[in-house]
Amino acid sequence: MTTALLLIDIQNDYFAGGRMVLSGPDAAARQAATLLAHFRSTARPVVHVRHVALRPGATFFLPDTEGAAIHSLVEPLAGETVIEKHQPNSFLETGLEAHLGSIGATSLVIAGMMTHMCVDSTTRAASERGLDCVVVSDACATKDLTIAGVSVEAGSVHAAFLAALDGSFATVQSTADTLERLV
Repeated sequence: MTTALLLIDIQNDYFAGGRMVLSGPDAAARQAATLLAHFRSTARPVVHVRHVALRPGATFFLPDTEGAAIHSLVEPLAGETVIEKHQPNSFLETGLEAHLGSIGATSLVIAGMMTHMCVDSTTRAASERGLDCVVVSDACATKDLTIAGVSVEAGSVHAAFLAALDGSFATVQSTADTLERLV
């Protein structure tokens, strides 16, 4: 059984000064960096996913911008796989599924941004492809949302989406619990 680390969209536009600043991206990226260091030190596979927005009217992750670059805390090393995507689901119209098959990955540890969008969509798609998934709660971040004039704080958005994934599509746990179980 091979477990791969999947880091989704930890990109500059989500951090201070970016075009779509999230709530708590620095703390989440530090936890993702802790996971990344562990996977590197144990020679486990790492896959970075980078969103490049191609749809007309997109306002962030624009091609060839610093905002679309992967954040320095989790910057890929030479030889690490980087999958470029253009949709929330990291499997849609990418080589992710083929790559995971080629390395024999049967399970994923997932971290990234945004919890309510790309993390959720990718986790559901991975589960539907038969992969066992762990979503690392403190290594993900999201933003406030509004619906019908009601504002939903980022912490509530984050908790609700993780609660929906937990037990059905993934196991949701902290970085510390994930590392303890990987040993």
